[in-house]
Amino acid sequence: MATLTAARYGKDKVRIFRVVRSPKDGEVWNDVVEYNVKALLEGDIATSYTHADNSVVVATDSIKNTCNVFAKTSPHVLHPELFALDIGLHFVKTYPHIHKAFIDIEQLKWSRIVVSKNGNPHKHSFTRDGEEKRLTSVEIDATKGKDAVTAKVTSGLSGLLVLKSSGSAFEGFVRDEWTTLPEVNDRIFSTEVDLSYTFAMPAGPLTAEGIAALQDRVKFDKTAESAKQITLDVFATDESASVQATMFKMSSEIISANPTVETVSYKLPNKHYIPVDLGFKGLANLKPADAEVFAPVAAPSGLITATVSRTH
Repeated sequence: MATLTAARYGKDKVRIFRVVRSPKDGEVWNDVVEYNVKALLEGDIATSYTHADNSVVVATDSIKNTCNVFAKTSPHVLHPELFALDIGLHFVKTYPHIHKAFIDIEQLKWSRIVVSKNGNPHKHSFTRDGEEKRLTSVEIDATKGKDAVTAKVTSGLSGLLVLKSSGSAFEGFVRDEWTTLPEVNDRIFSTEVDLSYTFAMPAGPLTAEGIAALQDRVKFDKTAESAKQITLDVFATDESASVQATMFKMSSEIISANPTVETVSYKLPNKHYIPVDLGFKGLANLKPADAEVFAPVAAPSGLITATVSRTH
């Protein structure tokens, strides 16, 4: 005997690029966003699995089309959290048998080009500014009724590569018969930041009219800017005793600076740089005071994670 205990489906890797044209100083200025969208639905869909009943299936192609239409019509398309809320609310409101929608968005980083001869940002020219992505994950819940919809929002960033060539140590760790790693009071600290944070959402049902007000109430964009800057500031300035200690300082400062953030989570893999033995040429390069030439090592790598929560 087999029973279906969970089911969710939708469309992944919906690629969207939107140009928003707006008047500014007598000219037309463009803003651009590029998104990778995943939209999954949950609800009374079990019979599509257990009885080959497609009458309860919103085609994944229709889900893709919905994302593209909202990219054209949503007034919130430049703001990933609001855009995700728009799309998710549409699905649970439009289909009576769909009770939850899960919208994940990766925003690729396009930055406006500053023209060197006048120092001014260009009105319609951009550069792809690294592999960093801004992330948001939204869960829209209509299980208590279409007029009592609630939302959970988790945002963050990934792909942010950082490195400091000094100001990081690792000493005093467990030493036993399994230990070969030497203690070091100064080392390269490099990682690819994977950061997420959850928001405290206002009480009351989510409505299409109320989504716009969330930008000021929950401060999605300001939090994204703050969380990234705090990450960079603490990483650069902390005399790091360990990745763990630095990670906790980052998380604590984000919570302190952003009242609508409830939890902060980091995943920080170590990007190891190993001093190269140049002794065959009589060159000292292995001790911390001498090491200047390193070999980047992709694997294996340490992986440190933590979640820090607001104390109420």
